[in-house]
Parts: sequence; C-alpha cells; structure tokens
Amino acid sequence: MAAFGLAAGPLALAAMPSLPDLIDRCRPSVVLVGTFGLLDSPRFGFRGTGFAVSDGRHVLTNAHVISEESASRQDRRVAVQVLDTDRQWRLRAATLVVSDEVHDLAVLRIEGAALPPLTLSLQGLAREGSDIALMGFPIGGALGFSHVTHRGIVAAQTSIALPAPDAKLLKERAVRQMRQGDFKILQLDITAYPGNSGGPVFDLQSGEVVGVVSMVLVKGTKESALSSPSGISYAIPIEHALSLLAKLD
Repeated sequence: MAAFGLAAGPLALAAMPSLPDLIDRCRPSVVLVGTFGLLDSPRFGFRGTGFAVSDGRHVLTNAHVISEESASRQDRRVAVQVLDTDRQWRLRAATLVVSDEVHDLAVLRIEGAALPPLTLSLQGLAREGSDIALMGFPIGGALGFSHVTHRGIVAAQTSIALPAPDAKLLKERAVRQMRQGDFKILQLDITAYPGNSGGPVFDLQSGEVVGVVSMVLVKGTKESALSSPSGISYAIPIEHALSLLAKLD
C-alpha cells in the first residue's frame, strides 16, 4: 500500500481552508466506531470516533476504543457507522488490522465503498500555539450522533507520562506507559469529552491532520468530565499513526 492520504491525497488543500469549508470536506470521513451485537440493545454500541485514512477503506482510531469483548463473543464484532450521501448513518462491518497499544492507536479495515481519506501531516510535531480544531462525537448518542467540531490551540508538547500528585492516583494505563517508554504528546487548549476519543485534530492553516484525540484531563471522577470539564485534552501526534500505517504495506 503506497499512500496514506498524505499531502497529495484527495483532501489536500492548496490554500488555507476556512473552518466551515474544512468541516464540510471532512465530515464524510469521520465515523462512529463501536460494536454490533445481535444480543445487545441497542445493537450498535458506540465507543468512540474514527476517520478514514490510506485508501479510504481503513479507519484510524484509538486502541482503547476497540472493545476487548468483541473478540470474545461470537455474536458481537467491531463495526463503524458511516454518514451516507442521504445524511443517514449506515452500519458497516470492520476488522482490526493492526494496533499500537503504546501510542493508543488502531487501524480498522471497513467493508463497502471507500470513504474520502483525510490528509495526514508530514511536518512533524505540531508547534505550540498552532490553531487547531477537532471533530468527533462528544458524549456519544446524547447529542444524536452529530459531528461536532471544537476549536483551540496546541497548548504544549508534553510527556505522555503525566505526573500524579499522589501514588494512589496512578492509573494502570499510566503505570504501563511509564514502563513502556516516554514520548511527546500534544496538550490541547480544547474541551473534549467521552466520545471524542479517536477523532482527528486538524491544523487550521493546512487543513491536515496533526493528531488523534486520546484522553482528557479530568477533575476528580470520570463523571466530572461532563459536569466540570478541565478544558485540557491530549492528542497522539500523527507521526505515530504514519508509522503504524506503514505496516500495512
């Protein structure tokens, strides 16, 4: 596989796009990621956001969005929902192709016609102060599965191994990350919510994807992310996605 939806891809923009134009262009590429189970109610269980890359038949998302249960139950499998030309959501089966637990990334192959792949940046780590926007499905179905876009800046390039003020607050994922090795992530001055995980982060000057939303800094409990958001979110730099997509060759 030679292309990843890079600078020469279908959504590459010759001039700075307006945000409304960027939203219109990218909306068909951003999908719901979850599971489909015959015994589940509802049958589609939303877990996060993903977006089309490569040949348009692959979807990039977070590794933590992919349900471990889907592999252990014959009646449940990974699935995505795609916004069709009639503005209706259409269910498609998906298969996990490759994942990177260290960088919290996964690539799915979807059935059906190709989607327009988003353009991934080749410019390295996004600079602090860059104007950005993220697209996804915050709070899941509570907002009716509508694409939602938030705008902000890259606040910092920081370490994935965030310090905890108390050893009791060290989460299993954070401990595992520190053991596996440190790397830079993007701290965003944007409020993201559960459901935004796996969504694209766009550089507003180029229109290219510079990161993948991964986690949100919460105050206290997980529930407080809704009632009292911190306004700080984190994204995995897109360079790690490029490395993962290279394994599809």
